[in-house]
Amino acid sequence: MNAEEIRALRRRLGLTQAAFAARYHLSPRVIANWESGRDGPSGAAATLLTLIARAPDQIARILAR
Repeated sequence: MNAEEIRALRRRLGLTQAAFAARYHLSPRVIANWESGRDGPSGAAATLLTLIARAPDQIARILAR
């Protein structure tokens, strides 16, 4: 996912960067870096973002356990 896609995903879910980070156990700084294009998600993080895009509520429930 590129910066624009990550930002669009977060906005589609109606979450701030901080809320998105908290919900999916990510660093707010990492989210900001991804969305600004300063950095991109690694293989595992890219997979997590793909799963979040497909099933956001289910992934949040799994991570909350």
